[in-house]
Amino acid sequence: MNTSILQRNNVRILGEGPPIVFAHGFGCDQTMWRFVYPAFSKHYQVVLFDYVGAGGSDVTAYNLQRYSTLDGYAQDILDVLEALNLREVVFVGHSVSGMTGMLASLKRPDRFSRIIMVGPSPCYLNKPGYEGGFDDSDITDLLETMDANYMGWANYMGPAVMGRPDRPELNEELTNSFCSTDPVIARQFAEITFRSDNRADLSRMNTPSLILQCQSDIVAPLSVGEYLRDNMPLSTLRVMDATGHCPHLSSPDETITLIQEYLRSPPIN
Repeated sequence: MNTSILQRNNVRILGEGPPIVFAHGFGCDQTMWRFVYPAFSKHYQVVLFDYVGAGGSDVTAYNLQRYSTLDGYAQDILDVLEALNLREVVFVGHSVSGMTGMLASLKRPDRFSRIIMVGPSPCYLNKPGYEGGFDDSDITDLLETMDANYMGWANYMGPAVMGRPDRPELNEELTNSFCSTDPVIARQFAEITFRSDNRADLSRMNTPSLILQCQSDIVAPLSVGEYLRDNMPLSTLRVMDATGHCPHLSSPDETITLIQEYLRSPPIN
């Protein structure tokens, strides 16, 4: 067991059984899964971690070159799995972690048994014949706002991404999470996230996958979930009753139920 990796990525392990790994999204950390993972700790070995630069990770390990693409974050996942000598894991990734989990599985398919993507997107930009949700000018404006006034950006984006005006405490939590992230790291992560395009990788994905798609999600519209279902082999799409982009916080019971139902079903071959 490589303890330096476990310390670097602030790895926590709970329970015993087949391994299930929970990965957080942009501007967040492992605490965002606190309403979900306890439901699995009785029957699974739950693994929680923070990407380098997030939460309780070792921020001094952040390297601009390594984390200049999503592959650097995918390598964090593989480093953690190797440090714990885990194979055949169930990987649950929120938002951009859906794609980093996919990239990790393409490199080491033996490490994964199933991948569960919560609000994923292979490409956030609108392209000919593809609706990602954002024009290039939208992303440029977002990044320029981060550069000019990061705290102002966080205070606007937290409630917008959460998408639950009726839950001000959750809006505040996500805003505080954005605010606590190093602005330089957040800025680079935002750019590589929102300008990434992993559509060409989808056809190579041979790990059975569940796509959990929320309604009224400004980050990943329904068209994105349908595109993933249609272009990623062995995938299943479930459209949730939940709205917003963070159902593991705003609708944890539905999130738990759909994951458990999927894990009880035989994998698609």
